[in-house]
Amino acid sequence: MLNDNEIVAADAAAAALIAQARWFQVLGHPVRLAIVKDLLTGPHSVTELATKAGLSQSRISNHLACLRWCRFVATERQGRHIVYSIADPRLQELLDIAGDLVAGIACHLASCDSIGPEWI
Repeated sequence: MLNDNEIVAADAAAAALIAQARWFQVLGHPVRLAIVKDLLTGPHSVTELATKAGLSQSRISNHLACLRWCRFVATERQGRHIVYSIADPRLQELLDIAGDLVAGIACHLASCDSIGPEWI
């Protein structure tokens, strides 16, 4: 039988695991990942991001709302516009490492059908 401290530790570990999985899930969407990569080059408005992605401003805004809520991006008002930027520059390091890890198996990963069509 677990004591109270062990239960709290197990709950905390489970919560941390869920939080980390959700954090990666945010980056798991191709549009959000593209937005993050664009913002790593510098701050952008919704209009700039939508134009570059070839998507509607409302769709980009919805993805930015997710990225903002999960604290991937920060905002700054510039006149009538909101400008988005990366909240933590360490994200660049993570994506560089991910790129290195994926480089040799990109075709294999792209052909995966085990995760589901929403993943692609």
